[in-house]
Amino acid sequence: MLNTYRRMMQVAGSYRPQLQTALLLSVIASIIQGIIFALFFPLLSALMTLPIDAQRVGTLLALFAGLVLIEGLLRWRELDFAWLTSTEVAHETRLRLAEQLRRMPLQDLNQRRSGDLNVVMSGNVSEVVLWIGSLATLIIQTLVVPLITVLVTLFVDWRLAAALVVTFPLAVPVYRYMRSLVKTILRDVSATDAETASRVVEYAQGLPVLRATQQVGEQSQRLQAALEQQRVVQVKGQRLVNLPLIAMATLVEVGIIAVIGLGTGFILQDSLSMPALVALVVITMRFTEPLAQLTGLASILDLMEISLERIEAVMATPPLAVQPPPAPLTRFDVAFDQVSFRYADQTEWALREVSFQVPERSLTALVGPSGSGKTTITRLISRFADGQAGAICIGGIDIRQVEPAVLMRSLSVVFQDVYLFDDTILNNIRMAKPDATDAEVEAAAQAANCHEFISRLPHGYHTQVGEIGGALSGGERQRISIARAMLKDAPVVLLDEPTSALDTESEVAVQRAIDQLVVDKTVIVIAHRLSTVVGADQILVLENGRIVAQGTHRELLQQPGRYAAMWAIQQQSQGWRVTA
Repeated sequence: MLNTYRRMMQVAGSYRPQLQTALLLSVIASIIQGIIFALFFPLLSALMTLPIDAQRVGTLLALFAGLVLIEGLLRWRELDFAWLTSTEVAHETRLRLAEQLRRMPLQDLNQRRSGDLNVVMSGNVSEVVLWIGSLATLIIQTLVVPLITVLVTLFVDWRLAAALVVTFPLAVPVYRYMRSLVKTILRDVSATDAETASRVVEYAQGLPVLRATQQVGEQSQRLQAALEQQRVVQVKGQRLVNLPLIAMATLVEVGIIAVIGLGTGFILQDSLSMPALVALVVITMRFTEPLAQLTGLASILDLMEISLERIEAVMATPPLAVQPPPAPLTRFDVAFDQVSFRYADQTEWALREVSFQVPERSLTALVGPSGSGKTTITRLISRFADGQAGAICIGGIDIRQVEPAVLMRSLSVVFQDVYLFDDTILNNIRMAKPDATDAEVEAAAQAANCHEFISRLPHGYHTQVGEIGGALSGGERQRISIARAMLKDAPVVLLDEPTSALDTESEVAVQRAIDQLVVDKTVIVIAHRLSTVVGADQILVLENGRIVAQGTHRELLQQPGRYAAMWAIQQQSQGWRVTA
């Protein structure tokens, strides 16, 4: 219970004082509730003693009513946290998680599936925060109300107090067994829920491919397997939980019968009055309610614990540190100095002792076969992760000394696979500069050669692009991403072969947009079509994570090696034709 309290305070964050107030009110209300139960003894005794002492009965009823009113007001005030403040705590927790995702190294973030993160951000936060108020009431009522009832009853008849507590020790082993069982079940259920959520997201995003391969509905084996595993785990959990639930219910009933039997024996021995026995039966019926709540309490505690573990696992990922002292960027040349890097889940090095210089306002092309390290270089420049060795500098400053926000303001990235949000074209472009005017957005779109096709759309710049930009063609999405980069106007531009998957007409349009984007910028471009980078200031040829050649297009053609071979193959392929 103490551990649960500490974790509840941690989750409450800045709302910790409000939660502590709610807990204090619950304690006071529970003490009053225990006193109310104990008042049944003198009240029923006064009512069943002839002649009835009306003044005594009236006083007890007035005290009874007053205590009930006070308890009700305290409970109402206590529920302010459960109804209102807990919503604010949930909001604050989600903001903390969102901030953590923003600071988390992208390498670590990419290892988490979107469905799993969705479960953490929505379901797990709700399971922890929205239960805090109710959990506090359950815990306190389960402990305080029986304790106060027994203490007050002790002054009436110690034998009655002993009869009330006789069932409590029997409930402890059942409760402990229930906790261990429920924790295992909930952990399995939580894991299968996250797996199913990820498969649902995967299914929805990959539906065009699944339809083309007839892997939809019952034929979607990955989704069906996840759903079946979820069903199996849930059925198994229900079966295992039923036994302790039945055991606890039986224990409560046995306790009630034992107390009634003990009281009857006292009456037969003429050592207990009938009013006291009636009061004992009434109190026992209410006294055993907390025992029945123990099973529900175990489920809630373990549900919170599992959810807390998942939230804390996200929060525990350390962000990429900024080395002191933080430094501003005044120049925008890029340099790699003996950089080596290996992805967390791989044993092979993606980059091996890579060194090169990119002068300011120049164009450098990265070429080489797939897996040679081209994309890794661009990721490291934007601090997707830090290399295990070496240093990357912009303007002579190690990027590990640059605040992430400052670094990202200095970079514009145009990816091969464009991601647009399910919003308007206007807002998708404006993301690069949230305070940009409509006129500035339109100017960027014109420079990116996409104003014409936007104007033809039904709602122009206010047209919704659909999920992942699905309402637009590949070339249109690419030009919007370039417009976004133009609006940002960052001094360093990273291009991950933005034209490789486009048709000829779209490629020409996108290439014209890129020509506008890179004017007076430090540009690093990943190129698969060598013909697009023949005018680069320098070309770096990568193979197996190393730079195997470096120079201009003309210089590299004069050297036997990978670049000359790639150029010859691509020149030959231009004459290929599909024949019958």
